[in-house]
Formats: sequence, C-alpha cells, structure tokens
Amino acid sequence: METVKLVLQYVLALLMVAAGLNHFRNPKFYLRMMPPYLPWHGPLVFWSGVAEALLGVLLVVPQTSRLAAWGLIALFVAVFPANLYMSMNPERFKKLHPALLWLRLPFQAVFILWAWWYT
Repeated sequence: METVKLVLQYVLALLMVAAGLNHFRNPKFYLRMMPPYLPWHGPLVFWSGVAEALLGVLLVVPQTSRLAAWGLIALFVAVFPANLYMSMNPERFKKLHPALLWLRLPFQAVFILWAWWYT
C-alpha cells in the first residue's frame, strides 16, 4: 500500500506541475474561467499557475510534502468558484461538452481527498 501511495503522490505532483505550466502556455483558457466578480484576472491566473507548479514540486520533497498537501487543498477550494463559473457558462467553453464541465465539480472533492492523504 505504501508503494501505491508514493506512486500516486508523484502522479498528483506531476498533474499539478503540468496544470500549473499550462497556465503559461494557454492563459486565455484560464482567463475565460475567471468569474467576473473576481478582480485582477491576469495576476490571479499567473499566481495560481505558479502555486500549482510549485506545490506540485514541493509535494514530492519529503520536508515539504505535508505543507504542500495543505496548500493544494487550499488551492482546490480557492479555484472551485472558477470551475463552477465554467459549468454555469458552457458557451464560453465550446470545445468542452457541458456535461464534462459539470462532472469536473465532484472531482474537486476527489483532488482534495487525494491531497489530504499526504497531510
């Protein structure tokens, strides 16, 4: 079981680094996700990308993995409004089926539990 947990820790870290770097490859996509009531869309997209990538790296460093896991949990909670906004505005994401946008929402809980495993 310990091996599975370690492998999944690296998988989560890799997913987070990839997602974080994608903020810089495709910022327009993330800007469309931003609810209008949030200020500073550009800086929020930038810093959330930095946070995802950095926390992903820190998750696999034994001295920082616990803190990184708590950081990821906070990040998953913080980005939930953007995911909800996506679901409620599918016309902004024509390349994604509306059902997929709604299916993303429960996955936030999965990611939170996954990160919590490393706290």
